[in-house]
Parts: sequence; structure tokens; C-alpha cells
Amino acid sequence: MSVAYAMGQTGGQAGQAGGLAGFLPIIILFAIFYFLLIRPQQKKAKEHREMIANLQKGARILTSGGIYGTIQSLDETSIGLEIAEKVKIKISRASVAAVVSENDTIQKDDKKKK
Repeated sequence: MSVAYAMGQTGGQAGQAGGLAGFLPIIILFAIFYFLLIRPQQKKAKEHREMIANLQKGARILTSGGIYGTIQSLDETSIGLEIAEKVKIKISRASVAAVVSENDTIQKDDKKKK
């Protein structure tokens, strides 16, 4: 009976080591999620906010709905967009996906023809 008692765990030391070892996988998973998912998403959102803040009249843009147009007027929350001659729409600033140039759309069409 004394041998079994000697091989048993001591209460204080094993509990502390087991608690830290139990949280270690969770901490590692959080670090992986942060560097692979959260941080790149925050960087992309920051770039999008900067792009929206730097919009100017006359810029050619692509909306998130796939509409190309030229900015005619700017407001705090909306943009007046000309999508064809004498055809204007009003969109939210947040729906701007990218600022493009005329050359970008022509190059994409040329690649499809080849």
C-alpha cells in the first residue's frame, strides 16, 4: 500500500501544469487563426476604407454588383455614377469594389478575343 501511495500525484503541482498544458492548444489555434485569417482580413478592410476615402470625380470604378461607371458627384455616404451616356445612378460608397482605368477593361477584353 505504501508503494501505490508513493506513485500518486501531489495535488498542487500536477493541477497547475495540467491547466497550462490544457490551454496551450487553444492559444496555438488562436495564434494560427489570427495570422492566417483575422490579420489579412483587417488589412484588406483598411485598404478598402482608404480607397473609398480617396475617390475623386471623374474616376472610373467597378461596383460590387459588377457595374462600371464614372463618378459624377460625391457625397458623404453616396456616389453619383454615370454608367452610360445620360444614364446616372446613385450608389453607396461601400459598394465600390475597385477603381479601374479604361485600359484595364480593354486588356481583359483583348485577352478573351485571343
